[in-house]
Amino acid sequence: MKKVIIDCDPGHDDALAILLAAGHLDVLGITTVGGNQTLEKVTNNTLKILECAELTHIPVARGMGEPLMAPRIDTSDIHGPDVHGTTGLDGPELPEPDISIIASHGVDFIVDTVMSTNDVTLIPTGPLTNVASALRREPRIKDRLAGISLMGGNLAIGNVTATAEFNIYVDPLAAHIVFSSGVPVKMCGINLTRQVMATDVEIGRIRSLNNRVGTFVADLLDFYVGSIKRLYGLPGGALHDPCAVVPLINPQMIQFEPMRVAIERYGEHTTGMTVCDYRHLQDSGNADFRTIARRKGAPPYTDVGLKINRDRFFDLLIETLATYP
Repeated sequence: MKKVIIDCDPGHDDALAILLAAGHLDVLGITTVGGNQTLEKVTNNTLKILECAELTHIPVARGMGEPLMAPRIDTSDIHGPDVHGTTGLDGPELPEPDISIIASHGVDFIVDTVMSTNDVTLIPTGPLTNVASALRREPRIKDRLAGISLMGGNLAIGNVTATAEFNIYVDPLAAHIVFSSGVPVKMCGINLTRQVMATDVEIGRIRSLNNRVGTFVADLLDFYVGSIKRLYGLPGGALHDPCAVVPLINPQMIQFEPMRVAIERYGEHTTGMTVCDYRHLQDSGNADFRTIARRKGAPPYTDVGLKINRDRFFDLLIETLATYP
């Protein structure tokens, strides 16, 4: 199995990313980062998820609680309870966890694990503060990582602002460090993740598994999808974070295209925007983009997700949930 570290801020969809990854990959550890809620809350949520799924062998390390670059809005506004609730994982009633975090800081855990283990892939599903801090602390990890498969960014339209997606907007400097690091990056942005919207149909399929984890996930999605319906009038909620796990399990499920991706850090209206250069896709006679990028000495390219097979995604997710207690 492929060796991974999940860096997350649970979050309803982060919970599904953890469960999907643990069912197919060698999860060496989980690091937490402030994002969907405060660092204390998302770390506690991570422990609850692992305990519910009997995944208590996976170490959890608490990471960075504040971004490297302060966002344009107050952090208290970013930790909005409207979608994920006041705990960040509202819906199911879970007891306080018996397991605890490890002593190592999340950034140190990433550095130490990557330096001592070959071919580790990072799966960040929250702001990129921990990953960027690890790259800064020990630059050698960029040559040891197998890659980074992340949820974040967007091809054109944002969610937290007109141009910026939440995870990138929270810490644009961290995103810049990651995208320009030279580590191979796969970007699952909201242009992709909105294609896998969970509706009452999928919640019903999950609840019918009649296992503890299936019931837990169905309760999670009842709250999450209910919030999306109430706030935005949509028929379901996009399962953003599990999309970043899919390329490690079944790369053919997502269509990626290589692009130069720059992070806007200083724009008056565009801070946090992932500026994706896909002009080559508009010219059918253009030569292979990777060749052009190398020849011109362009900055590292990112594989940007464009399309995902919705039916296969939900089949994979639900079949995985069925394997849990």
